[in-house]
Amino acid sequence: MATAYTPGLKVVARVSYRLKRLLPIPGEVLVALGETVLADKVVARTDLPGDVVPLNVAHQLGIAPAEVPAALVRAIGSEIATGDPLARSAGLFGWFPQTLASPAAGRLESASQVTGQVMLRGAPRPVQVRAHVAGRVVEIIPHQGVEIESLVSQIQGIFGLGGETRGRLVIASKPGVPLAPQELIANHRGAVVVTGGRISLETIHRAIELGVSAILAGGIDDSDLRSLLGYDLGVAVTGTESIGLTLVITEGFGDIPMSQRTYDLLSSRAGAMASVSGATQIRAGVLRPEIVIPWEGTQRPPTQEIGDTNSSPSPRPAGLLQVGASIRLIRDPWFGAIGTVAELPHEPQWLESGSKARVLIAALADGQRVVVPRANVELIETEAAL
Repeated sequence: MATAYTPGLKVVARVSYRLKRLLPIPGEVLVALGETVLADKVVARTDLPGDVVPLNVAHQLGIAPAEVPAALVRAIGSEIATGDPLARSAGLFGWFPQTLASPAAGRLESASQVTGQVMLRGAPRPVQVRAHVAGRVVEIIPHQGVEIESLVSQIQGIFGLGGETRGRLVIASKPGVPLAPQELIANHRGAVVVTGGRISLETIHRAIELGVSAILAGGIDDSDLRSLLGYDLGVAVTGTESIGLTLVITEGFGDIPMSQRTYDLLSSRAGAMASVSGATQIRAGVLRPEIVIPWEGTQRPPTQEIGDTNSSPSPRPAGLLQVGASIRLIRDPWFGAIGTVAELPHEPQWLESGSKARVLIAALADGQRVVVPRANVELIETEAAL
């Protein structure tokens, strides 16, 4: 039988994690190969070109477009401040000359004899790329960025909002127990707060008010999400929302408790510094929101460095569905149930819906053995890829 694969979420206690940190345009790399960096370390920087301000000098001075270059009182390429003279007309027979002041600061970039327009380039905008995850620089990409490697705990979620952030991991409530707004206190400022139940809109607003860095929750109501954003979220890439914090949902929409496996792993790392990204893409090129918690001070055996695979077994291909694999059921009537693959029948089977599909037999945590379509499960990758 052909090998079977299925989408999966990573819930891994110890894994070798590599992350590329790249600039949007060429710039300067600020760290060296082999250097150990903290999550807040700026590893590369560049300057984005400033905005262009077009000025119709010919119209404003009442001259022909061909006269504009000669009317400029500053050379092309020179810097100019707001209010400084930019161009001057000769007037009529030398009478009533007009002077045009620059409406903005910037660099005089060009002047057209055809349109009579002058282009003023604003000040460049500095861009800095931080490491995001503490680790070791294992590759330098000249003028673009770096690749960082670290030994971490990695948990991927179903859905997220907001960009990259960092903070100390704090467990606020148990699985199935919603977090009340009043349970968030001043000590949670800057923290990554974990709640094992559904997160409410009121609690999110309280977290934003306190300055919480991120919230990790089992579920959320779609109506609360709509109210938080102010619009219905379509099929798109998230991660650029400015909502005041980063939000990661680990299970799905509705009153869903966080998986016990996920909660236990997060609880075991309470107090550690965590890096969180809410960026999500659910179409082609799937992008999962994730929580990455480096094992600071945790070393491998002296004979094996991170990234040295000479003595390690071949890793299992990502998404490989096989007997014994941990899975989560993602359709009713067992939505959210955790189990393992007990059997993978070769032949397609008829379902209650009247359709025919490839199925698997899942052994659930409560002892049940159920037959489900393979499309209705996702793999929980729990083995440490060391």
